[in-house]
Amino acid sequence: MSFFGSSDKSVTASKKIRPIVVRTQNVAKEIIALAKTHDEKVENIDFNIFEVQTYVRTNADARESEWEEISANELYELDEKKEFLNPNFQIKQMYEIELFHKEDEEEDIYKDFHLAVGANATKCKVYLSIKQGSKVQYNQNFTKDLLLMINKRKVRAGILINIFDEMLNDAVSKISAHVRVEEKVVYDKSETILIAQSYEPTITIDDNLILHYNKEQEKVVQENDKIDYSARGFINSVIKEELLIEYIKPKMGKPGRNCRGEYMVPQEPVVKNEPTFTFDDTIRVVEDAVSTKYIANVNGYISHEGNNFTIKKEMDVATIDFKSTGSISAGLNSDVTISVKEANSDKDAIGNGMVVEVTEINVDGNVGAGAKINAIKAVIQGQTHTESMVRAENLRINIHKGAAYGKQVYITRLEHGIVDCDEVTITQATGGNIRAKEITIEICTSHVKATASRLIEIKKLLGGENIFTIDPLLKKDARASLDKNKHEINELEIELRDIRKEILKYEQLVEENAAAFNDVKKRLLHYKKNGVKMPESFVKQYKSFTSVQETLSTLKKDSESKQDKLALLTVGKTLLQENIFDARIINRSPWTGYNELRFKLVNPPIELKYFPKEGSKDKVFGLVEVSDGEFEIQVMEQ
Repeated sequence: MSFFGSSDKSVTASKKIRPIVVRTQNVAKEIIALAKTHDEKVENIDFNIFEVQTYVRTNADARESEWEEISANELYELDEKKEFLNPNFQIKQMYEIELFHKEDEEEDIYKDFHLAVGANATKCKVYLSIKQGSKVQYNQNFTKDLLLMINKRKVRAGILINIFDEMLNDAVSKISAHVRVEEKVVYDKSETILIAQSYEPTITIDDNLILHYNKEQEKVVQENDKIDYSARGFINSVIKEELLIEYIKPKMGKPGRNCRGEYMVPQEPVVKNEPTFTFDDTIRVVEDAVSTKYIANVNGYISHEGNNFTIKKEMDVATIDFKSTGSISAGLNSDVTISVKEANSDKDAIGNGMVVEVTEINVDGNVGAGAKINAIKAVIQGQTHTESMVRAENLRINIHKGAAYGKQVYITRLEHGIVDCDEVTITQATGGNIRAKEITIEICTSHVKATASRLIEIKKLLGGENIFTIDPLLKKDARASLDKNKHEINELEIELRDIRKEILKYEQLVEENAAAFNDVKKRLLHYKKNGVKMPESFVKQYKSFTSVQETLSTLKKDSESKQDKLALLTVGKTLLQENIFDARIINRSPWTGYNELRFKLVNPPIELKYFPKEGSKDKVFGLVEVSDGEFEIQVMEQ
């Protein structure tokens, strides 16, 4: 039996409500009933706890046994499994309380000390909250009053006291100690303290089937995100070892008991997603106690036909457009090959604004405006729109008007399109901007801008207004390498200059003190030979000299290392310059119209121009250094 004495504060009864004493299990209910009887606000009713009685019983065979009162000491001896986690075990508390009209707030010394008791959803964890801005001043009854205030709030909330709250006394002690030391405390921020913890139930897990391969289902659209309605996930690409599907097995939860003493029975799991589909050897199963996982054995895309799952690598579609498929993003390393069969020249095989990313794509027809293709290998049998973009390591295009990027590119007819790659072969070029390490054009008409770092070869020239340029720094990596090279050379030159100054300084020190050093060295050898203790001053001098020599040696090694590195960087810069002397512009047919040849030097950064005469049969052109620092574009033998 537990007893809580009434507060030392005087209680001023209301004219309307006389203090009354009641025994109850539900304090909140009694307060509401009293307030209603006297037409009073609930918040104006307060109470004191006189006595708390705890009763337990264990029912068996559907028969209710008698309630038995137990003491506080017996409460702490109750066994978890035998009592608290026994569904037949019951516990309740009876409270003898005094209800009265709340005293004048001005006389309440704790009126600014705002406490609240709350619990989590299961009522298995109970917390004390002290509101931000709360103020309290220490008095000799503070510890007792604080415990009383907390227990009153617990009881009012239906939370059992002296059960599951072993940590409460420690919490009260800490708060009380803080207030006692500070004497007057103002809480700058809210504080939350755990004051009771019972047996949290384990939640029941319903079965679930998760389609991990369906990336579109997993996307979370943020409030301000622009939704791309063209990206509808027409195919779901997967990679080897990727988790495709996961069946979460149902699992019955474990019971618990909350801080109100209520036994919490877990619900039976809902089972409605058991797998019924079939699959082939492109997918394997890994099973454990928690789930069944379906994992990809190969790269490709998921094909779900009827009740069967498989992974395929090839797909035929009539068109790729907004209406039928939307954009397709399988990934470059997916091993997915798509063949687009629409070959009608009046229609687009790949529609306006579509984005396609696959390992390989074969398009029988045209690529529309704003379309973007990204692949390792791509073949376009039709033509590309001027506002389209195709990117592939190995690329073939019939008629090209858009932008193409890759490594090996083959174009049947270039019509004012853009090409940027490593090597390109064009059957016929009419206008366009070509950038590559090596360029080969079978038939070149007019208005072609071709820039290469190694070779431009024209098999047959039929027009003019063409500009053919050799630029060793054509590619971004070459230009970036040169910029880095220049930066490192500048840094090394500055470092070497500083090291040379240091070397000179230490060489002078060694030279100026050489005689003294040799004298000290001889004396020390003499002392050592005759077994005489060496004077400390001589030893210090000797160590000082040797330290200078060691520093000088280190500086010289560092200087040699940096000079070697500088030489390598300078060679690298020279190699970029020398590459231009090996580069060639070749025209296998007589020159027609107005054409311009350009060679861009690295050092000095100048551009030389040459205008072949119409009708000239000069075929091979290169850059020659005619004298130190003077260069010319000349006709070469090869």
